[in-house]
Amino acid sequence: MAESFDVAVIGAGAAGMMCASVAGQRGRRVVLIDHAEKLAEKIRISGGGRCNFTNTDANWQNYLSQNPHFCRSALSRYTAQDFIALVKKHRIPFHEKHKGQLFCDRSADDIIAMLKAECDAGGVQWRMPVGVKAVAKEGERFRIATSGAEILADSIVIATGGLSIPKIGATDFAFRLAKQFGLPLVEPRPGLVPLTFDAGGWAPFVPMAGISLEVDIEAGEKKSRGHFREDLLFTHRGLSGPAVLQISSYWREGGALTLNLLPALDVAQALIDDKTRIRKTLGNWLAQHLPARLTDGLLAANDFRADARVPDLPDRQVRRLGDALNRWTVAPNGSEGYRKAEVTLGGVDTRALSQQTMMAHAVPGLYVIGEAVDVTGWLGGYNFQWAWASGVAAGMAA
Repeated sequence: MAESFDVAVIGAGAAGMMCASVAGQRGRRVVLIDHAEKLAEKIRISGGGRCNFTNTDANWQNYLSQNPHFCRSALSRYTAQDFIALVKKHRIPFHEKHKGQLFCDRSADDIIAMLKAECDAGGVQWRMPVGVKAVAKEGERFRIATSGAEILADSIVIATGGLSIPKIGATDFAFRLAKQFGLPLVEPRPGLVPLTFDAGGWAPFVPMAGISLEVDIEAGEKKSRGHFREDLLFTHRGLSGPAVLQISSYWREGGALTLNLLPALDVAQALIDDKTRIRKTLGNWLAQHLPARLTDGLLAANDFRADARVPDLPDRQVRRLGDALNRWTVAPNGSEGYRKAEVTLGGVDTRALSQQTMMAHAVPGLYVIGEAVDVTGWLGGYNFQWAWASGVAAGMAA
């Protein structure tokens, strides 16, 4: 005997729970289906376990998409302030860490408990762990074959996320279902991910692993070029840290990164100005501005001797060193992939969806929200804000 509901939400993560709670509290009969045994594991591990649940600066310009204006509607109708009000209503203590990023004081479990409580307030029915085997549209309704009872629903919301972090259950379910119903996809790829380099070319930088410093970083072409000032982290295999996670969403294979390792200093001009005034070695001069281990490695990698005296350096060599530090250009050979990616770029093409409701134009009653959609935010709470906003948009309509 099939169970009957108004709305079936597949995926009990951030977007799915938000959508289910809103629809349920509108009086809709809602079922929330998820294949995982643990609820909202991606929320649980986010922000180092503290959940960077939104960003006070979130607006459409903090998101990447082939259709960049698509997210404006949902984000303007459900803002960071709206979600903060919900967090305060549940008396969850939080703090701002950096650049508008808001984190729980205690743990991400507070956000999960809040969303579950909101779903329960809307009478949402839970079906987990329950796998979805097939979805079919029969007339005006959807028939969902699961590992439990069969489910019939007037509307179905796909909130199963993307491909990032497969070890906690990420699958391509949303993309397979989109193809089944004829919705176009923007090719998915890892986003907010560390970048790697050819082992031979990276060898001089391996000893720098663990060093962190604030840099300017750029990548991409023309209108799709990104620029950030964030912390960079050297690793054994390449580069990571917030700077690289941010720029990875703009970098494409075969492209290069441009880094300014000393954004507050014009290295060449400062050295030229100091040549007549100081007797320091180049290594000692640079160590005033950079970690000593990084100084030695960068000088060696650019064929400079650390014991060379600053007054003895020809201006052309000084300018070459300035370029190496203020305009360091490096070409990654790839990324750490979905295993370490925080999000999935690409997904269901937004041109197939209503920006007001997230419903597919060609399939009435089918909604796609959250990370499954070709809308990807910057690092720092922006992707959760998209989950909340797109979930609310669908929850108000489904």
